[in-house]
Amino acid sequence: MDVLFVNPDSSAKAYQGLAKVYSAIEPPTWSLLLAESCRSKGFGVGILDCDAERLSLEQSVQRVQDLKPRLVVFVVYGQNPNSGTTSMIGALAMASALKDHHPELPICFVGSHTSALPMEVLSYNCVDIVLLNEGVYALHNLLKSNLGDDLQHIKGIGYKKRDSANSSIPTLNPPQGIVPQDRMDHDLPGYAWDLLPYREKPLDLYRAHFWHAEFDHDKRTPFAAIYTSLGCNFGCNFCMINIVNRSDNGDDVNAADSRGMRFWSPEWVSREMRKLADMGVRTLRISDEMFFLNRRYYAPILQEAIDQDFGFNMWTYSRVDTVRRDALDLFKRAGVNWLALGVEAGNQLVRQEVSKGSFQEVNIREVCKTINDSDIKIISNYIFGFPEDTIETMQETLDLAMELNTEMANMYPCQALPGSPMYNIAKKNGWALPDSYEGYAFLSYESQPLPTKYVSSADVLRFRDEAWQKYFTNPAYLNLVEQKFGTIERKNIEDMASIHLNRKILGD
Repeated sequence: MDVLFVNPDSSAKAYQGLAKVYSAIEPPTWSLLLAESCRSKGFGVGILDCDAERLSLEQSVQRVQDLKPRLVVFVVYGQNPNSGTTSMIGALAMASALKDHHPELPICFVGSHTSALPMEVLSYNCVDIVLLNEGVYALHNLLKSNLGDDLQHIKGIGYKKRDSANSSIPTLNPPQGIVPQDRMDHDLPGYAWDLLPYREKPLDLYRAHFWHAEFDHDKRTPFAAIYTSLGCNFGCNFCMINIVNRSDNGDDVNAADSRGMRFWSPEWVSREMRKLADMGVRTLRISDEMFFLNRRYYAPILQEAIDQDFGFNMWTYSRVDTVRRDALDLFKRAGVNWLALGVEAGNQLVRQEVSKGSFQEVNIREVCKTINDSDIKIISNYIFGFPEDTIETMQETLDLAMELNTEMANMYPCQALPGSPMYNIAKKNGWALPDSYEGYAFLSYESQPLPTKYVSSADVLRFRDEAWQKYFTNPAYLNLVEQKFGTIERKNIEDMASIHLNRKILGD
C-alpha cells in the first residue's frame, strides 16, 4: 500500500453527549476523492475511518501497523466549516500515538486547517509533511518520490529540513496549483466508495443528520454525501471554505483571497449518484456551498436525478438571495426535500458587515414561504456573536428564528476560524482566540466563541445555548414537527433537547 488515508475521530470532545446518538457520521469526502485520484494514477491506496468505526487509539495504531503503508495521510477536513480545525483533536492524538510506535513511518497532514496554518501544523513532532490546498498534485508527486531526500523538489508541500546540527527546520516549498476546471473529471475522477468500512451493507456505518431523516432514527442509514462543485464565489468574513483553494504561501492569506468555484460535469455527478443508488443509499447530502446558484450547473444534475429515478431524499444549501421560485419545482421533483438557508443574522447591518455587502437584501419571510409552498422543508442557519452584535441584535436574530419557525434551525456561536478573514482580523486586533482545537468546536465543553465589541465570549455562548433551548422546546415548533412528521418524531426532539451541554466558560 502506497498511501493510507486516515479520517480521525474527534466526536466525543467535539459533540459531548450528542456524539453517541444524535450527531451525523458523514463519509470522509476528501479521503474518498484523494484515494480515487491516487488509485487512478496507479498507486495502492486504503482508507481508515476511525470516526465511522469508533476505533480506540490502540485499535487505530494496530490497523495502520497491519496495513504497512509507505505514507499515512491524515485527511483533516469536515463538511462543517469548523471541522477542519476541530478534527485536529483526534488527528494529533492518533498521529502522536502512531509516531511513538512507528517513528520511521512518514506522517502527512492535509485539510482546511493545514492550509490555513501549515507552519503551525508542521511544527508538531508527529507531523513530517503537510500539503497545502487540496493537495492533489502534490500528493501524486509525493507518492512518486522516495519520501526522503527528494522532498525539497516537490511543490505544494511543507517538510522538515535538517541543518548542519541535525536540527529540524519546518520549510514550505513553492506552491502547487489546484485542479483546474478542465481537469476536474480527469484528476478527481470519483469517490472510492468501495474502500469504506461497513457492518452488513455499504455505508451502513454512516448516519444522516437527524432532521434530514425527518427525526426518525431508522431512516438515518445508509447515508452518503457528495460534492458536485468545490468552493464559493463569495468571501464572507466568518467563512474559511475557500482556504483549500490556496496557492500562495503568504502569511496573511485567507479564504477570501482564493474564492472561486469549480464544477464536475453532470455526467460525472450522475455516475456517482448511480453508484450510491445501486448501493442502497436513499438519504443523500449535496455538500456544495453554493449548489442553488448557477442554473447552468444544477439544472442538468437535477434533471438527471429525475430521469434516472434515483429516489434520493436530498438536502443542499442556498443563500437566501439566490432562491429562484421558478426552479423549486425542479428541486422537489429531483428529491431535494430540504434547503439549508444561511439567514445568519436578523439585523441587516450586522449581516451586511460580515458578508462584505455581498448579500442582496431580500424579504427572508417571503423566501421561506416560497420554499414551503413548494413542499420543501427548511434548515435555517443562524450565528450569534458577530463583531457588531449586541444582546439586542442577537435577540433580533432569535426573534426572527422563532417567527420563521422552520422545520430545523442550526444555531452557532461566532468563531474566528483559522483560514477565515475574521481570524486574521482577530489576530491583528488582539481578540481572544481559543487556546485549544476543542475551543473551536461549537458544541464542545471548551467552546470559546469570539467576544463581540459589546458582549463577552461567555455571554455569547450563554445566549446561543439558551436560544437553542427556546427554539427546540417552543410549543409552536414542536406542534409543527408533530404535524409534519409525527408524534414519535416530536418525542425524539424532546429527548434530544433534554441533553445538557456543559460549558467551561460558563462554569460547568
